[in-house]
Amino acid sequence: MKMFLDSAKTDEIKHALEMWDVDGVTTNPRHVCDSGKPFRTVIEEIAELVAGTEKCVSVEVNPHLTDWEQMVAEALELAAISPNFVIKVGVSEAGFRATRELAGNGIRVNATLIHTVPQAWQAARAGAAYVSPFLGWKEQYGDLAESMIPEVAVMLENYGYESEIIAAAIRNSLQISEAALAGAHCITAGFAVYQDSFRNPYTNMGEQIFQNAWDATPEK
Repeated sequence: MKMFLDSAKTDEIKHALEMWDVDGVTTNPRHVCDSGKPFRTVIEEIAELVAGTEKCVSVEVNPHLTDWEQMVAEALELAAISPNFVIKVGVSEAGFRATRELAGNGIRVNATLIHTVPQAWQAARAGAAYVSPFLGWKEQYGDLAESMIPEVAVMLENYGYESEIIAAAIRNSLQISEAALAGAHCITAGFAVYQDSFRNPYTNMGEQIFQNAWDATPEK
């Protein structure tokens, strides 16, 4: 399962590339806003960080766009900035049409904001390279999300679609586990979520036991 960092902060991305060897980065308008930098500045800085690698970076078209041709025009401009860029397009009737056009021109698309199997199906049949079901948002508002990834995985397998599943909006280690066991091809989570996934109180307890034993062992 590929590990993507969900962030637009270059300090986090640098750390994740160096320490974790993440497979890629996903951004969205909120992450760009949180970086405190203009959109174009941020994505160009990220492009420099992954230049010369196969690591992909998802960058999103303006979410205000509702015309598929305008989506395509902006997507082509973004894709020209870096060969690492995958273009994020929100799922909608116009978004699926834009995805079909972009895929036909060799532009990789990450279909984002997916919350149902039919949305994932429409994105896959339009040629999206990635489909991104949002798990955390569903659970935040009281919907069960554990069946989402396995159902999308079955749909893709049933009909031979080549789209990869990015388990998105991951909020904790349990959701990482569920996505991995359900067959997600990739997972994207925030910096703090991954940091938490490295830790466990039982591991800390075990380390303390071993440290105490080490200190109590005679040197000679």
